[in-house]
This record gives sequence, C-alpha cells and structure tokens, in this order.
Amino acid sequence: MRKGFLILCCVLPCLPPLLAQDYPRQNIDLDLLVQELFAEQDDENISYEDLYETLFQYYQRPINLNRTTPEELASLYLLSRPQIVSYFNYLQENGELLSIYELQAIPGFDLPTIYRLLPFVQVRDAGLQADARPLWQRMVGEDNNALILRYERTLQERRGYTSVDTSSRSTTRYLGSPEKLYLRYRISHARDYSFGITAEKDAGEAFTWSPATRRYGFDFYTLHLQLYNKGRFKTIALGDYQLQFGQGLLLSSGYSVGKGGETITTVSRPNLGIRPYSSVLEYAFMRGGAVTYSLGKVDVTAFYSNKLVDANLQAQPDTLDTEQQFFTGIQTTGFHRTPTELANKDAVREQVYGSSAQYRSADKTLSLGITALGTQYNSAIRKAGAPYQRFEFGGTHNYNLGTNYSYTWQNVYLFGETAMSKSGGLGSINGLVANLSRQVEMSMLYRYYARDFHTFYGSAFGEGTRNINEQGFYTGIKIKPFSRWEITAYYDRFRFPWLRYLVDAPSHGEEYLVRLYFRPNRQSSLYAQMRHESKGRNLSGNTTAMDYVAQAARRNYLLYFETSPTRTLNLKTRVQFGTYEQESPQQTGYFVSQDLNFTFDRIRLSTRYALFDTDSYDTRQYAYERDVLYAFSIPAFSGRGTRFYTLLQLRPLRDLDVWVKYGLTHYRDQESIGSGLETIEGPRRSDVKVQVRYKF
Repeated sequence: MRKGFLILCCVLPCLPPLLAQDYPRQNIDLDLLVQELFAEQDDENISYEDLYETLFQYYQRPINLNRTTPEELASLYLLSRPQIVSYFNYLQENGELLSIYELQAIPGFDLPTIYRLLPFVQVRDAGLQADARPLWQRMVGEDNNALILRYERTLQERRGYTSVDTSSRSTTRYLGSPEKLYLRYRISHARDYSFGITAEKDAGEAFTWSPATRRYGFDFYTLHLQLYNKGRFKTIALGDYQLQFGQGLLLSSGYSVGKGGETITTVSRPNLGIRPYSSVLEYAFMRGGAVTYSLGKVDVTAFYSNKLVDANLQAQPDTLDTEQQFFTGIQTTGFHRTPTELANKDAVREQVYGSSAQYRSADKTLSLGITALGTQYNSAIRKAGAPYQRFEFGGTHNYNLGTNYSYTWQNVYLFGETAMSKSGGLGSINGLVANLSRQVEMSMLYRYYARDFHTFYGSAFGEGTRNINEQGFYTGIKIKPFSRWEITAYYDRFRFPWLRYLVDAPSHGEEYLVRLYFRPNRQSSLYAQMRHESKGRNLSGNTTAMDYVAQAARRNYLLYFETSPTRTLNLKTRVQFGTYEQESPQQTGYFVSQDLNFTFDRIRLSTRYALFDTDSYDTRQYAYERDVLYAFSIPAFSGRGTRFYTLLQLRPLRDLDVWVKYGLTHYRDQESIGSGLETIEGPRRSDVKVQVRYKF
C-alpha cells in the first residue's frame, strides 16, 4: 500500500491541487454545507447553533487525523460509517498518515468527499508537539481565545413596550428594555481543555441586580470547564455540559440532524459522551459535574446535575400545603419579560444522575454500551388531563435503563439503542448504513417509541419532537452516477398509535424527498429538490362534537444555484414553492431570493433581496440567512411582502472582527405584524444586530 502511495504522490501534481500539510488554509463558507445537513424546517424556534458552532470549532482547530476517534469523525456528518472503518483499517495496516494527500489512497474515499473534509482535518504528529506546561500557562498562550459582545434590537416599537392603555383588558407590559444582549468568552484547545462563559438578556427582560427575584445582571448565564486526557480520565467536566450516548434515545446533546438532503451520514448519531455547553437554550443542558474514566477498552462515565428550571407551580386542589404544589411541564422558552414569566423562573429543582459504560473493540468495528439514569423533581408533574396526555409522565421520579450497540461488517454499519422508562414503556431504534458500491449508499432505520415511554433528555431520530407514541421506518439512498452528479432521496412512513396535540385520534403519515445535485466545477453548484409530507391533523373549522382528523398534505419545491465567478463575488439564487391542502382548496406559497456576497481582504459584505407570497401560515416558507458568528437564522415567511438584509463583516485590526446586520421585512396589505405584546403597528419590521469579537 505504501508503494502505491509513493506512486500516487508522483501522480498528484498532475491532479487538481488538494490541501497539503503545510498548504495555506482557505476561507470556508459553511452555508451550503449547513443547508445540506439540516432538516427541513417546520419550526423556526428550533436552535441549530450547536452544530454550526461545532463545525466552526473544527474549522478553527482541525481534527488531527492521526489522533482522532471514530466518533469524532462521525460528528462531522461528512463520512459514512463504512468510510470511517475503512480509514482506521488503513491506519492499522499502514501506520499513521504521512500527508493529507494520502487520503486518496484510502478505499471508499472519493475526491468530492475529500474536498468537503479538508477544511476540518489536518495531518500532524501531536506527540512531537505535545505541550507539557501547566494548564494556566497553556491557556495564557492559547490563540483560540476570544471575547464576543452582541447587541440586537427591533427598531419598531412593540406593544409590550408601550404605556398601559387603561381602556384595554390587557395591562401587562414587559419589565425590561427592547435590546437583546449577548456576551461570550471561550478559550479551548483540542483534546486538552475548554473553558467558556456565556450570558444573555432577551428583549423585554430587565438588566438588573436583584437576588430576591434571582436576577443578576444578565438574565441567563452558563459556565463550563472541561479537561481532556488527564491520565486515565478522558474527560472531566464541571459546570454546564451535555451528554450524548448511543443514538440519543436517553441522552442527546442536541448535536443532531434530522431528515434533510443528506440521507446517509445523518441517520446515525455519534457517541460523543460529555460535551461542553455554551449555547443560550435555557433548559437543554446539565449543570453539575461529569467524568469519563478509561478502563482499557471500556469507558465509564458518571454524571450528576442539579439545576432550577422554569415552571408554573399550582396548588393541589383542596389544600394549602405548599409542598403539595404541582406543575404541568417545564417551560422551555427562556423568556422572563413579564411578571408572570418572572414568577415562573427557576420555580422547580431538577436533579439528573446516572452512569454509562461504553465498550469499543480494538479494531473499532464493535461498540456496546449500557446507560442508567434517574430524574427527580421537587414538585410533581401533573398534566392537565386532556385525552392526548393520558399516557404522559406524572410524578416526581423517573428512571431509565438502556443499551446501545454498533457494528461494522465490511461495508455495512449496524447501530441501535433500546431503553425502558419507569412506567415500563419501551423505546427502540435500530438501523443500518451500507455502501453497496462506490456509487451507491443506502440507509434504513426503524424506530418504536411506546405511548408511555418517558425520556426528558432524549432526542433520537423521529418525526415527532419527542420520542414518544411513534413507530416508523425510514429508507434513504445516495447515488453518484457521475463524478459531478449526486442524487439523494428518502422515504419515511410513520404512525402515531395514540392521540397527539391537535390530533384527536390515532394517525399515520408519510414523507419523502428527492434531491438532484450538480457541481460543474469547484466554483458553482446547483440542486433541485422536492419534498412531500402527509400526516393526520384535526380539520380546521370543524363543527361536529368531536374533532375530525384528516390527512394534511404539504409539498415543497426548491431550486438553488450558487456560483463564484471571481474570487471576490459570490452569487446565490433560491426559488421555493409550496402547497398545502386538507379537504379544502389547495393553498400555495412561494419565496424567491437573490444573494450577492463580496469578499475582500478585510471586508465581507452579504446582501439579499427576496419576495414572498403565501396564502396562509400553513404555506409559510423557511429560508436560511447568513448571520453574525455563532448566530443562526432560519426565519419563516408568511403573507405577502419583501425581505432585505445586509451583513457587513470587517476586520479593522488583526485580532478584532466586527459584524453589522440590518434586516427589513415589509408586508403588503397588513396594518400590523405579530400578536399580543409582540404586535407592531404598521407593515414594516426592521432589525439591527451588531457583534464584536476580540481574539486575545
């Protein structure tokens, strides 16, 4: 094999240049990659900063291919599991890589895959460059060390900031100013340490110091410190962290991708273990401590979390005993703008504890794991009693026990996880990924989540937002008929055996997507996509005593073209069209946008002008927008109007970056925007965002 590599090195100068070990790294635009990986959106409130941030961290600190792990490579979502096993088999047979060029000698690695992988990996001998200085000295000299400050505001006045109208029934107003403030500091070094603090004040929240109401300047803080590879301790975490084991059925860090244009690598989840938390979602994390200890081929993780969560506590009927209070569920918005929202802040104490043991064979083809955890609240959860909530969790304690596995045999990767909750409900997910040939890859996945299966931090693959009351079978395929062409498709059929919110009967559905991708050269790309979804939903406007459930069909079509005719100019054109029908005349909606992006030495300017026209909110259109670093935006557009934004990034000093974004949405035939306290009188909404990053 080494002889073949030496011959390859002689031939490589005749091929298009790759990225040598000492080749200057180029700037990367993550936009297209993100659009390929992320699921089709149905909810603009879902946060995807976690994946975007992780990819950016890997770009800043590329993975050392000679010191990586299968799960670390899988977390990029760029390599299939058979490709990852092929890579480690190559290392086992030939030793460590000598150069980045050697990737072309690995079976199953084609040039398009290598081109996508290059910005996130490198080849170096970490052993020769190991830093034995004390931690504080390594941190002082670390260049991946930055402070970020961000300011956001909607320029138009919203109802929540106006004076109280005594003639109105609503007398509630926001307690704070309309500015949204964000602070973040993080210093990290791959496979060594990570320390960070993040603080945020949402628009409408007060920036004040009031221990009596649990307000300390910013409304939300998160802090983490993680150390890696300290003797037999692979990871030591203090503060805020996330956990991801198996397929995320019991513990999922949120670092996952659903159904989208990438139909192979995103089906299975990487077994990442402990990860630092630096996002601003105010509920999806652990707060306490966790460690992973290596016993040879077995890694044992123990964790404990103790934090306060938002909830609306209510007194038990016919009692004044405060210890008998209950709540219907955790509030996840993170907003504390009004007196009611502030009263619900940190109302309930949540404790999560448990451990996990993960085994990996020497050849990295087999992994087995077992996870046990408990969740405890100091007040009981009691649902409102709606029929669809009959099998939901109730009480103060929940326990889970689960096992996970993965096995690679030749070009087939098998994976799965099965778990049980205190109620006796079972959850199971099992699948495979297979490289049928160099041109064809396939994935299949079956999941079963019982109607009484309860997991609070799980987020495995599924159609619903939670892993409960669902059965489904997913099939995905990727075909590369020619070097510059790629066809991806999936078909997912699912059913919900019990009632759901706004679905007052057992229901079923199906979803499929087809995407044709063409890359004529490294400067241009084009893809066309069609997606269809059909599932049961209460018929709107029903006048009978019982809600009638009918199939609601939604179709979306997308045409996307990107080209960079010069090193300075980048053009992106996006055309979207969607339909929706449910036993009524078909509704339609469209979105058309044109992006012009300019990149100079110290300045980057991104602009977009878009038109949208939808018959209703059911035909709303989602479109990814460029944003400031570590922010992610996929707004939904409904009604009729135009959208314009411009994003300016400049570097006045070597260690200083500044972002300024201005966005304007103008609605036709509307006298107001939004509802409730978010109402804006008038047809326009304009937002400004300013961010500064200083690298120490």
